[in-house]
Amino acid sequence: MDSSTSAQPSLSPYQQIQEKVENTGKMPVFFHPAQLDFKPLYEWALGKRIKHPETTQRAESILSAVKKQSQHFEVFTPQRVSTGTLGRTHDYQLLTLYTTANMLPEDRTFYPTVFPNKRIAQPDPTNLYHAGYFCFDVGTPLNANTYEAATWSASCAYDAASVVAEGIAPMAYALSRPPGHHASESLFGGYCYFNNAAIACERLRQGGKRIAMLDIDFHHGNGTQDLYYYESEVLTLSVHGDPETCFPYYTGYSNENGSGEGRGYNLNFPLPKGTNFEEYRRVIEGHVLTDIRNFEPDYLIICAGFDTYKKDPVGDFDFETEDYYALGELLAGLNYPTVVVQEGGYYTPDLGKNVVSLLKGLMGVD
Repeated sequence: MDSSTSAQPSLSPYQQIQEKVENTGKMPVFFHPAQLDFKPLYEWALGKRIKHPETTQRAESILSAVKKQSQHFEVFTPQRVSTGTLGRTHDYQLLTLYTTANMLPEDRTFYPTVFPNKRIAQPDPTNLYHAGYFCFDVGTPLNANTYEAATWSASCAYDAASVVAEGIAPMAYALSRPPGHHASESLFGGYCYFNNAAIACERLRQGGKRIAMLDIDFHHGNGTQDLYYYESEVLTLSVHGDPETCFPYYTGYSNENGSGEGRGYNLNFPLPKGTNFEEYRRVIEGHVLTDIRNFEPDYLIICAGFDTYKKDPVGDFDFETEDYYALGELLAGLNYPTVVVQEGGYYTPDLGKNVVSLLKGLMGVD
């Protein structure tokens, strides 16, 4: 057979990634353009209708900043995560609700507004008017593009976890948008539909591995806490604004420590509004790093929110851009294979450079 016409074995997507990042020191970044098709127009916040903060500009700002640093990052399109994989983390009724929303006209958005007593209600996820059974706020809309964008957001997290689990890279970043840490098994809210970090966690857990999940978003990751509250093989830690006055209000208190086998494996560190990085750093160095080391995980997941930034319209901490680099350096000192999953961050003019600052701190590059 003529060697010029013989079929050449094709590389799997992960092998292609390995070829591009092996021996380069580059961090794989995962993003799919369909994540930009979801465009919530407004939300209701404390009784007021406001322009929705979770805009496409968030992902566009990050993607632009990452691409400008091509010597450090390589952007890849993820493979689509399977429905079965989503179903290992989320209730199929929730998935059914999202597919029901697919049938909405392109120009229509549905906002849950009725939240029933769950001891009485019998929900039908094929009826959008029952969406309030599966949601906990009025700021997280459904439309014809929600399911597709959220699925690709989850796919980014799954592939980032896969390349780390397979030893292709010691660290990977999922540019997940919409975010995920407020979503639990059967509830969406807080702009979140699938818990992307949990989907990454389940990928990394294969083979009995232990996972530490650190949430550095300004808001408590109530969905992640809920998913792992009874687990002893997953340590969840969250440093966030005090829920006495900060969303999601009803979770994230320091006395929420896990239950059953998970007792002691859920740790919350609520901090007051206006916290600067020096105060935040004392919590990281004095508690978080020690707690993670004592747990001895096989992998670290960072739920990376940037609404701790001083100009963020949704958060209320006082971080500078360079503080994210310093935080990355601190976490890099743990020396665990790491998956970084994008969460919040809503001041889009500086969001990209803040994300790059954290990632470069984790990598130890200038």
